[in-house]
Amino acid sequence: MFRVVLYALILAVFIRTFLFQPFNIPSSSMEETLLVGDYLFVTKFSYGYSKHTFPWSPNLFSGRFWSGQPERGDVVVFKLPARPSEDYIKRVVGLPGDRIQMIDGVLHINGIPCKMKRVEDFIRISPYGYEERIPRFLETLPNGVSHHVLDRDPDYPGWDNTQEFIVPAGHYFMMGDNRDQSNDSRIPNSGVGFVPEENLVGRADLILFSTDGSAKNWEVWKWPAAFRYSRLFQSIE
Repeated sequence: MFRVVLYALILAVFIRTFLFQPFNIPSSSMEETLLVGDYLFVTKFSYGYSKHTFPWSPNLFSGRFWSGQPERGDVVVFKLPARPSEDYIKRVVGLPGDRIQMIDGVLHINGIPCKMKRVEDFIRISPYGYEERIPRFLETLPNGVSHHVLDRDPDYPGWDNTQEFIVPAGHYFMMGDNRDQSNDSRIPNSGVGFVPEENLVGRADLILFSTDGSAKNWEVWKWPAAFRYSRLFQSIE
């Protein structure tokens, strides 16, 4: 019996370290792509391995091995450069050598504005129970990848206008899809900045399940009503 349990633990650690790792979404910075209460599988092998692949990020080596490069538009979990004990999840919008700038709320990559198409509002229920309608756009990146972004506060400039950033070699520029409520590479002193490739943990590919937070862990009888069934096994784009 002990041997069976030991083998099971070794297998679980191997899968979590090298293949797939579960994560949950605690904030609204990636709405509507990812909602608070989503539980994800992240593929650890998508970009190769670094010290941050392993639990507690042991300082065994530097750089990456069996390295793969993120594509523009990938949704990525990474270690926050300022505090590597924290996991962040954002979208890759800038690759090494890119020039990135926000102008009047439009993402510009290498001097060219990304296409932005106004679509139907994103509707969510606030923590206070009332309906919120949030302006939503379909953004298309230069490689043809399209995804929705939110402009929660159209009249508040926030970080809708920035300086031009030049992404250094071996680094990536990350942004949240909920542009007015995302702590990301646009914002000085955010702790994000340019994200080193060594800090990449993996690519977010699949929503395993999602809950709206209306049921506590011990309130088993409320679980069926709390599940967002439409998000079960939904791919992340």
